[in-house]
Amino acid sequence: MNFFKNILAAILGNLIAFGFLFVLLLMGIAGLATLSSMPSEDKQALEANSVLRLQLNKKIYDRVPAVEQFNVGLGFESESLGLDQILHSIQTAAEDTNIEGISLESQFIQAGWSQTRSIRRALQAFKEKGKFVYAYGDFFTQKSYYLASVADSVFLNPVGQIEFKGLSSEILYYKDFQDEYGVRMEVIRLGKYKSAVEPYLDNKMSAENRLQIKSLLDDLWAVLAQEMADSRALSREALDIAANALAGNTPERAQESGLIDAVRYENAYFKEIEKQVGEEANYVSLSAMGSPKSAYDNEIKDRIAVLYAQGTILYSEGSETVIGKTVFIEALEEALENPRVKAIVVRINSPGGDALTSEIIWERLEAAQEKKPLYVSMGDVAASGGYYISLPAEKIIADPLSITGSIGVWATLPNVKQFTDDIGINAEQVSTHKNAMGYSPFEKPSQGFRNAAEESIAKVYSTFKERVSAGRSMDINQVEVVAQGRVWSGTQAFQKGLVDGLGDLHTAIAMAANAAEVERYNVVSYPNITPDLETILSEGFPLLKLQWQNSLSPFWKQLLFNPSKSTRFLSIQTQLPFEINIY
Repeated sequence: MNFFKNILAAILGNLIAFGFLFVLLLMGIAGLATLSSMPSEDKQALEANSVLRLQLNKKIYDRVPAVEQFNVGLGFESESLGLDQILHSIQTAAEDTNIEGISLESQFIQAGWSQTRSIRRALQAFKEKGKFVYAYGDFFTQKSYYLASVADSVFLNPVGQIEFKGLSSEILYYKDFQDEYGVRMEVIRLGKYKSAVEPYLDNKMSAENRLQIKSLLDDLWAVLAQEMADSRALSREALDIAANALAGNTPERAQESGLIDAVRYENAYFKEIEKQVGEEANYVSLSAMGSPKSAYDNEIKDRIAVLYAQGTILYSEGSETVIGKTVFIEALEEALENPRVKAIVVRINSPGGDALTSEIIWERLEAAQEKKPLYVSMGDVAASGGYYISLPAEKIIADPLSITGSIGVWATLPNVKQFTDDIGINAEQVSTHKNAMGYSPFEKPSQGFRNAAEESIAKVYSTFKERVSAGRSMDINQVEVVAQGRVWSGTQAFQKGLVDGLGDLHTAIAMAANAAEVERYNVVSYPNITPDLETILSEGFPLLKLQWQNSLSPFWKQLLFNPSKSTRFLSIQTQLPFEINIY
């Protein structure tokens, strides 16, 4: 009897599994069909007295990955916004006579500092057209307040608050944990500031690491504070006093300190907008402004290509959120082979990653700059490997708030020798040669392995410095001064000669067009990825898992999610020396 019950249970389980897969397949097909019939990308015709509502409380990419449209196709709300879409909408609204102003409702902006600054600058340009910008929040994070401070008037909920306190960064250290539980990282590094691996070696911050983080925070705050002070007609000193006193903790103190203009509930805030417009306002969203493609002029033949390089650099095919050799190089070749593309701007937003892939991409870009003008625009982060791949450019443009540099190399391998000894597990090896095993996570690394690893890392570091020397026309000794894995802000990088100028993506595009001697041009984006069912199944559904993985520290990412072969194969990294979360 139990035999037949087990058979029936197995059959039922298989039917349920196949049914679930069938539903997923139908959802995928439906999503693809919806993508192919999505609304027009053209700008909508607007009524008079329109106000653009900017609600920027979603994850902001430089450009939204195409696979995320799949969620929209299935009826889910989009989880992200594109910086290109936001800037296009603000610029389009500035030129539309039916748009009277902008209502900025972004109390929890999920963008990097330089992305936020680009939006802020676009809003400032909008105001210079004689139009108003009002901002409202039930509360404001510090980054959201930085954006809101550009508004003509800032309104806060009567029981709201502003997180206004200055900048800080926190790093977790694992040495004591490793000693206690016997799970550790074997570390090899070059560069005294290359402190990605520091948390595995000590239980407190080194003087060098503290120096670079403090210097970085001070430089970023100088830019942020001055811009907020100018917009709010306050002195830098008054702003620093407000930050130290946590003046944003109550609406009353925020208003007394000049951080806001008035305390209002949301419905009263919209009445303030109606007063400004003169009658009932017609509110429109970002989508009403059309997509960036709607600005494309078919009569203009010349093009400037923007090649987006977003995410960690991995030895992989790559995607729109991971820089891998295949997708990136194919997009580069496509832009090079298109006779209408007169110049290329690589938009880099990457903390770096795999050293080998960085070198492969560097070589292709080095060859590309001999064929067409090649410029680089740095986003929030273009550090280590992200800086490496920027070096072939004719000119590198960074935002003052960009994080770059980090010219150094490191590698880590997980080791559980102490842990397995404690629980009674022993690993035995048999080899034909003394170094055949390479590295085992169940044994202490041999001196031969460590010597070989140090030799490999020294070679990569030397090559990295040579690339900097050639790309920036610097003596190798000058490179060593700014290298050592040290991180720089965009402003500091400009002062040190690591970049050519300060500006945003539009600055780099204009410079590239000038180098190509074209006055009228369309801007086209690469890579061109249309998600097929395979891409959706492989990238669309695992988004939740990836979001969880990305929330983990480097220690747990390396230990839990690296492929098993990585415990034996040394993956050399040109990556940021720490996860920079600036609050």
